[in-house]
Amino acid sequence: MRVYLDNAATTPVDVQVFEAMKPYFTSIFGNPSSIHTHGREAKAAIEKSRKTIADLLNTTPSEIFFTSGGTEADNTAIRCSVETLDIQHCITSRVEHHAVLHTMEHLEKQGKVKLSYVNLLEEGYIDFNHLEQLLQQNSKSLVSLMHANNEIANITDIAAVSELCKEYGAVFHSDTVQTMGHYVHDLQQLNIQCIVGSAHKFHGPKGVGFLYVNRDHKIHPFIYGGAQERNMRGGTENVCGIIGLVRAMEVAYENMDQHRKHIQGLKTRMIRSLKEAIPGIGFNGGCESDKSLYTVLNVCLPESGDNEMLLFNLDINKISASGGSACSSGSNAGSHVLTALKTDPNRGAIRFSFSKYNTAEEIDYTVEKLAEFYKVNV
Repeated sequence: MRVYLDNAATTPVDVQVFEAMKPYFTSIFGNPSSIHTHGREAKAAIEKSRKTIADLLNTTPSEIFFTSGGTEADNTAIRCSVETLDIQHCITSRVEHHAVLHTMEHLEKQGKVKLSYVNLLEEGYIDFNHLEQLLQQNSKSLVSLMHANNEIANITDIAAVSELCKEYGAVFHSDTVQTMGHYVHDLQQLNIQCIVGSAHKFHGPKGVGFLYVNRDHKIHPFIYGGAQERNMRGGTENVCGIIGLVRAMEVAYENMDQHRKHIQGLKTRMIRSLKEAIPGIGFNGGCESDKSLYTVLNVCLPESGDNEMLLFNLDINKISASGGSACSSGSNAGSHVLTALKTDPNRGAIRFSFSKYNTAEEIDYTVEKLAEFYKVNV
């Protein structure tokens, strides 16, 4: 048995998505910027795709821009907002994805912004009281807080964040990579300037994503070199990828409730089974709460001298997952997220992340192999 439980890193492409993409490799191959028939055919496919994404997000096509993925989209939203709108202060948290953290840290080093980190509560959730204090004390702010954490699964109430930002006149960007395709995003009900998506997180191809920019939020491009994407992103469009992205979004929305029920059942099954199989096991972040991303489970394992062999042992047993622990006195890179939560660096951590393709049998097999490892090594 081969088990893939690293879906927060990337997901396998859905067969329906692959089939939708195939004609755009061989038959509909024109450059969308060309004015001849082949080019117009490709351009029409892109614009139809843009409208589909906009419809699913309850917004307008003019607010959707295709990118190479979530990292480019995050960089565009943050850097271009700061540079275009004279943003002087950025607010984020220490558990954000590096696409956000490193971008803001770089802007701070350049002297372009002052950077503040909102406090975290015990399980890693955002301290809203502190966020409001930061907004009160700093004008011309940009807030960037992710919808769901890719390591510990904590969900942030971005509707509540958006209301605070509106009250204090701040720009709000959210990295929604982990929730796109897994939750409904209604942009008419959310006071937000920018969100992002990346196809390979919901069974689409790698190397393609999108950025939503509210029509009232005017920013300059991040990538220059052409008039593509209505002068907002130079470079020939990834037509095949865009088709795959959109088909993956359609499939995700068509079956969202069914897939959520299935995946949540797997996560609940693993939590219950791990508690029974391994004494002293725990879970990082708010993985057991109802404010937790249903596709991710971060397991906090008992202290053991062999914890560094955990992922290797799982891999030998044909189980793919990702792991890490808190940084220990700078002796290892570790997980910046778990370090921010001040978890015990001597306890191992494994992130299991699930998809619609996983089964109960795979969960049982994984728990069995993990329990065997602890019986031998603890």
